[in-house]
Amino acid sequence: MEPTWWNLIPTYFDGIAFTIPILNFQVHWYGMMYIFAFFTAYFTMWKINSKEKLGYTKEQFDNLFVWAIAGILIGARLGYVFFYKPGYYFANPTEIILPLTHDALGWHFTGIAGMSYHGGMILGTIFAIIGMKRNKMDVWKTLNLCFLAAPLAYTWGRYGNFINGELFGEVTTSGIGMYFPMAHDSPVTNPILHHPSQLYEMLFEGVILFALLYNLRRIPLLRDKMPCLYLMGYGIFRFFIEFFRRPDAHLGRVDLFGMSRGQTLCSLMILAGIVWFAVIIYREKKARKNAA
Repeated sequence: MEPTWWNLIPTYFDGIAFTIPILNFQVHWYGMMYIFAFFTAYFTMWKINSKEKLGYTKEQFDNLFVWAIAGILIGARLGYVFFYKPGYYFANPTEIILPLTHDALGWHFTGIAGMSYHGGMILGTIFAIIGMKRNKMDVWKTLNLCFLAAPLAYTWGRYGNFINGELFGEVTTSGIGMYFPMAHDSPVTNPILHHPSQLYEMLFEGVILFALLYNLRRIPLLRDKMPCLYLMGYGIFRFFIEFFRRPDAHLGRVDLFGMSRGQTLCSLMILAGIVWFAVIIYREKKARKNAA
């Protein structure tokens, strides 16, 4: 099959945004995507804060984001270590925080490879709550704002994965498939297509999920339950997209009922969202009953 421009898109990127000449330091697009993501979340939350007159100041937002960013970065790294490659990192603990690897030829700079969305979400939320309390921000109201903005920020991360040509999908014969160099499938000698699962996630877990949450806020019953709805919405979208995404090579689909590690974590997310939602509804009904 003759490849089209669409099939070859991943071959146009090399992952490097630019190089700082004096230091000969390469800045990668994936790192830039974190900056874009945090800016997007900040801008979205600030605009809603201003439009709905929530009363937060720029200083409160600045301090909150320092805590949230620290939690997301630390959590994403530790999440990858414990959720995906604990055995390897327990044997090579220095590689958890040092961007270096060691072999028979000595030490080599490799950068810190491996970040987990689920780890970043968990510790990012914990750190954000600490930041809210320290800055005298209403925790539940602010959490609703954070989880509403999260999908838009998330789109940048998956786009970064796409530019890097990593976390690609399973092999497909569909024309929507693409050639990913990291799959070691040459479009000339071995024309194999893979699902661009990064783009699927970017669209469904990012843009579409944000649109759903933003509109669901118009329903009084759901307006202040964004964290619960986010957990359920992201979990459901990611669970099904995982069928098209190639699992980590060292894991495969090894978890309960043949699920991938991502599907297992998303199942827990969905369950947590449902239980959390049910508890809130129960407490609201109980409060109304006591007030009657």
